Amino acid sequence: MGTTLTPEFWRQFAVLLVIAAALTVVVGAALDALVLRMRARRTPRRSQVSPVVHTHRPTGRTPVHH
Repeated sequence: MGTTLTPEFWRQFAVLLVIAAALTVVVGAALDALVLRMRARRTPRRSQVSPVVHTHRPTGRTPVHH
């Protein structure tokens, strides 16, 4: 006892498939924008960053000249 898939079924299937794909794209874009906004707030601006000072530390080894 099999059932046949009617044209109405295929129409509804196509509509739901398009809605699901569009919803996936919209939610993905919204989450991406949210993450980018959160990252932009967390990273300090260039003017607020203190300059990095590199100091020479002796390694305890004697330099050898060849």
